[in-house]
Amino acid sequence: MIVNWPAVVDGTWPAASVKRIGNITLREGQGGGSRVSAASIEGNVSDEQIADAEKIMLDMGQRRLFQVRPGQDALDARLAALGYDVLDPVNIYACAAGLLTDKPIPRVTVFTLWEPLAIMREIWAAGGIGPARQAVMDRASAPKAGLLSRYNDKPGGAAFVAIHEGVAMVHAVEILPHQRKQGLGQWMMRGAAFWALDNGADTLSVICTKANEGANALYRSLGMEVVGAYHYRLKP
Repeated sequence: MIVNWPAVVDGTWPAASVKRIGNITLREGQGGGSRVSAASIEGNVSDEQIADAEKIMLDMGQRRLFQVRPGQDALDARLAALGYDVLDPVNIYACAAGLLTDKPIPRVTVFTLWEPLAIMREIWAAGGIGPARQAVMDRASAPKAGLLSRYNDKPGGAAFVAIHEGVAMVHAVEILPHQRKQGLGQWMMRGAAFWALDNGADTLSVICTKANEGANALYRSLGMEVVGAYHYRLKP
């Protein structure tokens, strides 16, 4: 299956609004982070169009931020020449959802539900995933779910998963500091895989920054493979 990974990201973690200027797609994130506020370019653009896009981003109260995808080396060099710095290179991981359903999840370890419980929103907020990022989850189209993990009868972590065109993408994975190193990350990914299959998705995916060594090691240990990558260019 050929997957349009940018479309999966947009479909499962949507911007508040989207507009196009020629070959430039502009996203209004309303404080929801880089994924929902970065502009992207497909095809040729003029310096004037880039300048117009910059003005719109500033008028929206956002940073001048572009997403650069594989194969866009010329665009990357052009933005660098315009004074843009590299920001947050990321990996996109994926695997067959069935790969992570090979063992049962221990009882009361992972729950999937929508709407999120108050404790889930508190866990996200404690990890820097505040109301603006939680609003991204709220506006995502179904099927979607929040995941709550537990360890020793205490809340352990929260995550979000949604489906776009047969791909379930996990976002906002957050484990409470005192509950880390207990395997909750892998159980949440396994819980997402079971949920994905139950809701018509046969592929499970997740994004993390390349700098997050722990997350990259976790996803590799689960047999997930890097299927895509991108980075941002930010103009200070």
